[in-house]
Amino acid sequence: MKQQADTRTGRWLALAVLVLAVLLVAVDATVLGLATPFLSEDLKPSGNQLLWIGDAYSFVLAGLLVSMGSLGDRIGRKRILLIGATAFGAISVLNAYANSAELMIVARALLGVAGATLMPATLALIRNLFRDPRERSLAIGIWGAAASAGMAVGPIVGGVLLENFWWGSVFLINLPVMAVLVIVGARLLPESRNPQPGPWDLFSVVLSMIGMIGIVYAIKEFAAHGFAWIPVAAAVAGALALYGFVRRQRRLPVPLLDLRLFRSRGFSSAVLADLLTILGLSGLIFFLSQYLQLVQERRPIEAGLAELPAAIGSIVAGLLAGQVARRFSVRAVVAGGLAAIGLALAALTTISHDTGYPLLGAALLVVGAGAGFSFTVTADVILAAVPREQAGAASAVSETAYELGAALGIALLGSIVAGVYRDFSGPVGTPAAARESLGGAVEAAAQLPPEAASALLAAARESFAHGVSIAAGVGAVVLLATAIAAWFMLRGQTLSTGHER
Repeated sequence: MKQQADTRTGRWLALAVLVLAVLLVAVDATVLGLATPFLSEDLKPSGNQLLWIGDAYSFVLAGLLVSMGSLGDRIGRKRILLIGATAFGAISVLNAYANSAELMIVARALLGVAGATLMPATLALIRNLFRDPRERSLAIGIWGAAASAGMAVGPIVGGVLLENFWWGSVFLINLPVMAVLVIVGARLLPESRNPQPGPWDLFSVVLSMIGMIGIVYAIKEFAAHGFAWIPVAAAVAGALALYGFVRRQRRLPVPLLDLRLFRSRGFSSAVLADLLTILGLSGLIFFLSQYLQLVQERRPIEAGLAELPAAIGSIVAGLLAGQVARRFSVRAVVAGGLAAIGLALAALTTISHDTGYPLLGAALLVVGAGAGFSFTVTADVILAAVPREQAGAASAVSETAYELGAALGIALLGSIVAGVYRDFSGPVGTPAAARESLGGAVEAAAQLPPEAASALLAAARESFAHGVSIAAGVGAVVLLATAIAAWFMLRGQTLSTGHER
């Protein structure tokens, strides 16, 4: 089967299997936001629990990505991909049938464990399958386009399911994708690993988990509730764990993460650009489906279709990114893409409860195109900067930046939205649950007389939209600053053109 993968046709067939894994993760991430209003009505989470449901997956994923990427380098990237895909499908069932907010948070965290095996393995396998840099650029573009396609298909399929079934059904769509991936992947994918892997250091795994989760939890709590001793303790514990992790990697003969990777300016600059970009975007993306459904009162499938321009822009830009970067420059494509996202977010600062779709659709199209250009090129830079034996670890660092940025974005920007929302001026006697979340306000309004319900919903929706507009403004500042930094940090970076042996 390895010989088949070494042929041109075999490489692209193997890529098609990897695309299924990307779709699996992208669809899951998208449908959660779409299902949130229904989930809120059924499980009745507090505002804080709702944020945890949104970011528990990312917290655990970010904490384990480096460990799982390194494990894939050691035991085989195909093997860990197939194990992870099987676990992802099984745990999706637990997500679908969770009957409390606490169980849902646990289910999302377990899904993060399984998800941590998938993305680093797919990128690492692409690095090993495609030795020709131009083919690899196209393969990465297709890989990124698949993620965008999943984000597009997820809301549409999820919208259909939500209009006909209960909210848990949106997680069950993972099962057929997982089944095809495992059955076909077992036959088509070639195995690859580091020929001299060294031992997998469990203590380093524990340190990275404690460090990542401690730091992100502390930031989330500070943003949501201000100073408190528990998040301070978590921040200190996280910082100490990460310090210990770095010291241990420097001393180990074969480290879990080779810190020498960061000596490459292209590698470290691309990783930082990815982290800051997702930080600026993720909080807004998490609340967008709620805005479309609960503020503008769109049906689930309408909300899914409304988000389609972002995916279209990302797919087209991702497929063209490598070619454009070779014709112009890496820094021009990355910085230009980030600046476009920043300007689109700046336009969304005008958002209100009755904002027309032309503005939303145009902004989402620009956001998608900018992200497609930027993320495709930075992924290419990251993979090209390392030897093939370390592709799993490098891919894991890239995905860690992505997931850490997502967790921080939801924590910081999501907390801004939640904080602004809680201060809305509702009618006298507004229930406390209505201030916890917009879904809680919709449910509380159903129990009030018509006039009071109308006043409550109007105030809650306007306040939520105002919070989203502020989050968009903060995101715009982050993206524009990152665009300027990328222009200087990626100076002189190019995509290679020579075939690897």
